[in-house]
Amino acid sequence: MTPERPGPMVPTATYRLQLQSEFPFGAAAAAVPYLASLGVSHLHLSPVLEAVPGSLHGYDVVDHARVRAELGGEEGLRALARTAKEHGLGLVLDIVPNHMAMAPRHNRALWEILREGPKSPYARWFDIDWEAQGGQVLLPVLGQPLGAEIDRLEVDGDVLRYHDHAFPLREGTEELPLPQLLDAQWYRPVWWRLARTELNYRRFFSISELIGLRVEVPEVFEATHAKILQLLHDGVVDGLRIDHPDGLADPDAYLQRLHEATGGRWTVVEKILSDGEHLPASWPVAGTTGYDALRHVDGLFTDPAGAGELLGQYRRFAAPQTDRGGNWEATVRRAAYRVLEHELAAEVDRLTRVASRLCVTSPDPALRDRAPWALHTALRELLVRIQVYRPYESGDAASVVTEEATAQARAAFVVPEEAGAVDVVRGLVLGRHGDGPDHREFRARFAQTASALRAKSVEDTAFYRYVPLLSATEVGGNPGSPAMPPEDFHAYCARVQRDWPGTGTVVSTHDTKRSADVRAALAVLTECPQRWADTLAEVTRTGEGVPDAQLAWAAWQTVFGLGPADPDRVQRALLKHIREAGLYTSWTEQEPPYEEAVAAFVAAGPCGTPGERVHALRGTLEPYIRANVLGTALVHLTMPGVPDLYQGTEGEYRALVDPDNRRPVGFPPGDLGDKGAVTGAALRLRRQRPEVFGDAATYAPLTAEGPAASHCVAYVRSGEVVTAVTRLSLRLAEAGGWRDTRLTLPPGRWADVLAPEREFTGPTRADDLFAPLPVALLERVG
Repeated sequence: MTPERPGPMVPTATYRLQLQSEFPFGAAAAAVPYLASLGVSHLHLSPVLEAVPGSLHGYDVVDHARVRAELGGEEGLRALARTAKEHGLGLVLDIVPNHMAMAPRHNRALWEILREGPKSPYARWFDIDWEAQGGQVLLPVLGQPLGAEIDRLEVDGDVLRYHDHAFPLREGTEELPLPQLLDAQWYRPVWWRLARTELNYRRFFSISELIGLRVEVPEVFEATHAKILQLLHDGVVDGLRIDHPDGLADPDAYLQRLHEATGGRWTVVEKILSDGEHLPASWPVAGTTGYDALRHVDGLFTDPAGAGELLGQYRRFAAPQTDRGGNWEATVRRAAYRVLEHELAAEVDRLTRVASRLCVTSPDPALRDRAPWALHTALRELLVRIQVYRPYESGDAASVVTEEATAQARAAFVVPEEAGAVDVVRGLVLGRHGDGPDHREFRARFAQTASALRAKSVEDTAFYRYVPLLSATEVGGNPGSPAMPPEDFHAYCARVQRDWPGTGTVVSTHDTKRSADVRAALAVLTECPQRWADTLAEVTRTGEGVPDAQLAWAAWQTVFGLGPADPDRVQRALLKHIREAGLYTSWTEQEPPYEEAVAAFVAAGPCGTPGERVHALRGTLEPYIRANVLGTALVHLTMPGVPDLYQGTEGEYRALVDPDNRRPVGFPPGDLGDKGAVTGAALRLRRQRPEVFGDAATYAPLTAEGPAASHCVAYVRSGEVVTAVTRLSLRLAEAGGWRDTRLTLPPGRWADVLAPEREFTGPTRADDLFAPLPVALLERVG
């Protein structure tokens, strides 16, 4: 099915800006002349609605009716739009429909609910289970159990205060003794550790500070989107990026409603596609934000044989347990069990309650006599076996919750009759047992829980446990199969051009674990796994001070990918690494002796004198890193789709996981080097010739011939522009270079866009084509 095409306006390229108090609308406006000269068509702004004061990202929205004052307010945004238009640029906004900040003193809607309870006009806004916890919203804000903190709770008129928290008091309860006063509220402040098992509102993943919105309710959609729609209709904004649609109860219906409300403006969704998964064809969007493109581009520059050898070296060096970092699939499965039993325990319990209620009240005897523990077990065993983020109402849920997974899940039961709970749960997911309100709620909550589980178990846990190649542990990536054969890359590009030509593409974002240039360097290690192993053997010869070998392997790769840098940046990233991995410490169960040992090891090793040996290795590999950096940049900018450049990445940009990758950048930048030249040339060409890259464009692979043909990846866009890049350049050099390898160009004369005096026709020697740079961008001139 061909998706409905939105909008008349499709960007040629967007440029992501991370707005914060240090970089408000005024600073963005000052950067507009430079960004216009770079060649992009639109600025892509991080969330602009009112957020928690001091927020560095804006995803913690507190008021959908106002543009954020810290950034310059609505007038500042409109002034930015005017400046952008004067320079031929438009604006694309990142919006957050899934959640708001759980910050009552800033969030008026939440304040009113906590004061008035389920009868509040805002009661339908938030995904709260009023049937749980005695009808009180659990607020996990106390540093210790209530008995130890009650003296720090203070009644101040009609407000309850606790440190910097403020909560409204239910009318008429102000004079009650404190214990009775707490019992009389529509909420209950509790020890923060209770959130894991007792919480009764939906969160963003496992972040209790963000409460789930119910945008499936028309009045909530209208209230939370009115300002954005006004900005669209006033011409201030041209397009939208939708954050985390998988958290919504019904993404299909939401996107259809949004499409109708915007008049079909260009919209992309932050949908993470697993291997083999396709975006639902019925969604009226331009495509994804582009993490699927990232996986395909990165894989192109990863040596499959070397990746396998590197995995073997990692296993010998670190000796990880099979399901704790030794095998990808087993590591994901164990991580999924842990997440369900810890971070998402409350969500699974709520899902179990809905399933149990459906079984108890079902007119079908086959659903009766299903114990809650059996339903809970069935849910757990099915959820851990889902290979994508979630099922959708418009899709085939049977392809997500498969027969194979169901058969495996039954094995968790000793008594065969009890294993029937698995079939009951699957039947509920597939809609085979009815379509009433409770049935729809179950399907929605199952999908939402599956999405949170996939994100937490894969991106936020397994990626930090399975670390043979850090460049593969990226959003949307598949570390178990990191390499991408050129033929698979070409097939992907052809499909994108056919089905989703206006989709977004990215290689670096505010959410990537490492920037594209860091990953490009790490990918070179797949071309020299033995040299990497030898270097590690040299720098770890004594084995002193290494808290665990998996962490050590990841730490050494981190400093290799990043290159010489402020040690504090490395320390912060690796502290996050070990807490996310959750093997010896975590965010909620911190182990100070282990964390101190890691910090000491990083300071003395990777960031100390031994680290210089790793930097020296990087120096010897610099030509091959450069080939990957330039190749990644050019492919990203010329493949099908709309490229989104993250701030600062037009030049060399080395960043680690957030907050490292959210540091402000300066405009205009200094010398951008070869990468800046390639980026600017490609962007300006896209702007000058949008028809070559747009909806009606074509994509065709070009095949080199000769002894090194496999090292040249090339394609032609619409018969007018040729991209050619070098892949696995170290292997190429070791094999003797290009020799007599040739790339036959399509008919006509072709000029090098970066050096127009260089022209080519017909069969062209790779040595000549790649003489100045390991990449080439050609335009047909005759």
